[in-house]
Amino acid sequence: MSYAENTAVSVERSISEIVTLVKRAGASQIGQMDDEAFYAIQFTLADRMIRFRLPWPKLDTIPTHNGRHQALTLTQRLDKLDQVKRSKARALLLVIKAKLESVESGIETMEQAFLANVVLHGGQTVYDRIAEPIALEYQTGRPTVAGLLAGPE
Repeated sequence: MSYAENTAVSVERSISEIVTLVKRAGASQIGQMDDEAFYAIQFTLADRMIRFRLPWPKLDTIPTHNGRHQALTLTQRLDKLDQVKRSKARALLLVIKAKLESVESGIETMEQAFLANVVLHGGQTVYDRIAEPIALEYQTGRPTVAGLLAGPE
């Protein structure tokens, strides 16, 4: 069961709420991109550029049959696709709201809460930069900390 799986709140309204939320937190330079494959929002907060990228599901990931093994029409599958998008948009709102609350409550600093989403020079996020070396370290059992945040060679 996914968060807000039955929500009727439109993707556009959720995005509007996200923009309002980050503005209220002091964000500036807010930019958005909506594509068939993903939605992204980027903003500056506490002297850091922060980006969230939300991949949209593809139609081929939506089941072709319901729980009673009855075939779903294209319209029914598109409706289900829209429902998943609405749910994901609500979840993104929840994630950003939780991070901001964590900062406001003193649980984390802004950098701790948003570290994976901080945009580095060259356009990669911290997550983009360090995910592979961390996975490699777990595979090999050898530390790669020295090179985790080094830029591309």
